[in-house]
Amino acid sequence: MKVSTTRLEKEDAKIVYQETAGLAIITIHRPQAKNALTANMWNELRLIALQVLKNPKNKVLLIRGSGNQFTAGSDIKEFNSISLEEAEQAFVHMEKTISTIERLAIPTIAVINGPAMGAGLELALACDLRIGSEQAKLGIPVGKLGITLNNQFAQRLVQLIGPSMTKDLVYTGRMLKAEEADRLGLLNYLVAEKDLDRYAIRIGKLVASMSPASLLAVKQAVQECVDSAPSLWTGSTPFVDSHDFPEGVRAFVEKRPARFTRKIEEQ
Repeated sequence: MKVSTTRLEKEDAKIVYQETAGLAIITIHRPQAKNALTANMWNELRLIALQVLKNPKNKVLLIRGSGNQFTAGSDIKEFNSISLEEAEQAFVHMEKTISTIERLAIPTIAVINGPAMGAGLELALACDLRIGSEQAKLGIPVGKLGITLNNQFAQRLVQLIGPSMTKDLVYTGRMLKAEEADRLGLLNYLVAEKDLDRYAIRIGKLVASMSPASLLAVKQAVQECVDSAPSLWTGSTPFVDSHDFPEGVRAFVEKRPARFTRKIEEQ
């Protein structure tokens, strides 16, 4: 097994990359922050994903979080010290990373133990398959932060769970337990926590044993169907709201409920 660890600003904040038996494995490791990704980590994740295909032995990519977390998404505390323009750009880079993973020419599998929140859920949705443990929790608490749902994220969710459930998750900010996420189709497989890693490797190896031509053909065909689906939006939706986002971030950092005061007609 070949293992390499990226060089990031903190020793305990890193993206770990492994290759073994035809599988490339990326582990998000930042346990002190629920594996939340900093801007540097999002960029590092994209660069590593692009490196995966340079080894022709890599047939499948698995993405997981260390410990009992998948990832809490982007590091919200990081937004407390930057401008709205910088925050918007950070989300653009995040989406670029997620889109890169979504369009890799090999199958991708998210291995979810514990929470996959916000951008963490989007990362999981961008993978072709999702394997969750009984401890998995999936949600989009963007309404607590003034983060607006971009077209790509909404489309990924609507295709799996439909318009009403997509609105439900954003309107309420609730976290789906593993059983409900499985029933809704957000998970392809639901397994016991103790069996998660072993089961993910098993499925990864099974997929890797299939014809690469067949796998690529179906991945491209499905993506073309997704890309050609009618869109209800015109233009591009920003990632952050100029009024609600700063208050949401302050409330998150101060560990208090957000006090959103904007009226509908002000939007």
